[in-house]
Amino acid sequence: MVIDKNADYILALKGNQGSLREDVEVFGTEQKAKGFSDTTVTRGKSIDGDHGCIETRRVAVIHDVEWLNHRHNWPGLKAVAVVESKREMNGKTETETRFYISSLAPPATVVGPAIHDHWSIEHSLHWVLDMTFRDDECRVRTDDAPTNLAVIRHMAQNLIRRAPGKQSLRVRRKAVGWDDGYLASLLVA
Repeated sequence: MVIDKNADYILALKGNQGSLREDVEVFGTEQKAKGFSDTTVTRGKSIDGDHGCIETRRVAVIHDVEWLNHRHNWPGLKAVAVVESKREMNGKTETETRFYISSLAPPATVVGPAIHDHWSIEHSLHWVLDMTFRDDECRVRTDDAPTNLAVIRHMAQNLIRRAPGKQSLRVRRKAVGWDDGYLASLLVA
């Protein structure tokens, strides 16, 4: 457990977390509608522009979470973050709201960049796996098979990254499949 190792967490809440995510979403939405007047909150805002896309992120960190601790007994929980993202590109606007729990209670000006930095790293790693191994097209869904395949893909990606040369990871992956000598050289390197 993270807390047992004297570390902290900021975890995204997704649909598979059931009532925890639902409770945080209802509370966050309710507090936002009230202008966060019933709770202690810090707020932050950032605007990024890249590749013709403008993204505005508004972060609210709610520090009053005793009610959530009583209901869910989540170890070390000290704050809830609500991140609203608005992306504008080619005249279209997309909005998304994400929810997080944290064992830290820093202000939103610290939590927002930490969440964005982590998302950027995770997104770039996922993108590489999808482009190199067509990860999103995999239809394996039963038992431990998806987890096992993910581990194997990560191991393969790490081996392929070590290969010398300037070819893309996709080209290197194909070369490994075609040339047993090249594969052996990566395994013993």
